[in-house]
Amino acid sequence: MAKKQQQGGFVFSTNPDFQLEPDSDPVETPAPETQNLRIWLERMKGGKEATLIKGFAGNEADLEALAKLLKSKCASGGNAKEGNIILQGDHRDKVLDILLAMGFKKTKKAGS
Repeated sequence: MAKKQQQGGFVFSTNPDFQLEPDSDPVETPAPETQNLRIWLERMKGGKEATLIKGFAGNEADLEALAKLLKSKCASGGNAKEGNIILQGDHRDKVLDILLAMGFKKTKKAGS
């Protein structure tokens, strides 16, 4: 039996006066002093290491901007999604110094 394809939640209307409702209010990014960030070291398959920054609260644009800054300061690759930033390699000490200098006062290294 063939599967039905979904249209991604779109609803089509024949009403000429139809207006899309605006999206909900954009997420405000709290001040850096109130953010509780934790810096973890993850060991990946094949012995590779990654620095993981967890706990960022705010909108995706601010998360991406912070990730871009950290990647450039650490000369490393990585990505940002769902409130987490992943940097390739072990950069825990450098990231901690950068975040504390930026005003993220509640930032700590976590794990063993």
